[in-house]
Amino acid sequence: MQRVTITLDDDLMDELDKLIEERGYQNRSEAIRDLTRAGLGQAQRTAQTRQPCFGVLSYVYDHASRDLARRLTSTFHHHHDLTVASMHVHLDEDNCLEIGILKGPTSEVQHFAEHVIAERSVRHGALQIVPQIEKTATEDKPD
Repeated sequence: MQRVTITLDDDLMDELDKLIEERGYQNRSEAIRDLTRAGLGQAQRTAQTRQPCFGVLSYVYDHASRDLARRLTSTFHHHHDLTVASMHVHLDEDNCLEIGILKGPTSEVQHFAEHVIAERSVRHGALQIVPQIEKTATEDKPD
């Protein structure tokens, strides 16, 4: 077993401590191991498919963080083929919420979202994947 040191902001640590209490974990390490396993399992299930999908990427970030807004904008421009639309909301003096609607192969949408969420000073991020449903030949015919 290896020992790892991580830094979490106070709000995230409070959420983790609440989860630990609710689920009855003996310590933080057990909770973090379970959450890591769950996250890895989810990543493996979605990242391996080329199936077309829509993705709803939402994330909160500190707009004053050095060059973050520019880096995020640049990232979306470099992946314009995946980006359908986006919305920007000013939550308070420090925080912004962005929502991006993505479309493409599931593995590419997942990879792009992970890149955005992993940016320093992105405080929270989530991706909801919706499989793209293909019409059958009978669905295309009018009644």
